[in-house]
Amino acid sequence: MGYEIPPELQAGVVPITPGHDPGEIHVVTNRRWLYLTLYDGAAIRYPIAVGAAGLSFRGAAYIGDKRHWPRWQPTRNMIRREPEKYGPYAAGIPGGPQNPLGARALYLYRNGRDTLYRIHGTSQPWSIGRAGSSGCIRMFNSHVAHLFEQVHIGTRVVAHDNV
Repeated sequence: MGYEIPPELQAGVVPITPGHDPGEIHVVTNRRWLYLTLYDGAAIRYPIAVGAAGLSFRGAAYIGDKRHWPRWQPTRNMIRREPEKYGPYAAGIPGGPQNPLGARALYLYRNGRDTLYRIHGTSQPWSIGRAGSSGCIRMFNSHVAHLFEQVHIGTRVVAHDNV
């Protein structure tokens, strides 16, 4: 059976501070919301999960790649921090419903290089609204699938504490 998204975690159009360019993604880490700006003063707001203390993505980047049902592999830092949890998956696992990246992934790049951070779906929908990931930005699979269709390679992504 599927996971039912609680009413307080539904996506929707909301007002935001004017001055953001349409089509940008703003990740408000301390409030655990992702905003896709629509036009001046409005955005689609999606609930997210963010990295545990000290692990969250910060600053500006852009979408350098997009993938359906992406393959997942823990980073070296993840394996070093928690070898018993991530070591068994060092070679990676193929995409699919149980894959930690969920249905879609948007790969965050800076200066032409993969940051290893992602905006992605999740096989753990109950984690949305919390801080506890290894640094990526998690979304409900239905929400990331919607966002995936709205954005393009090169879309600007900014993570900060206010929007």
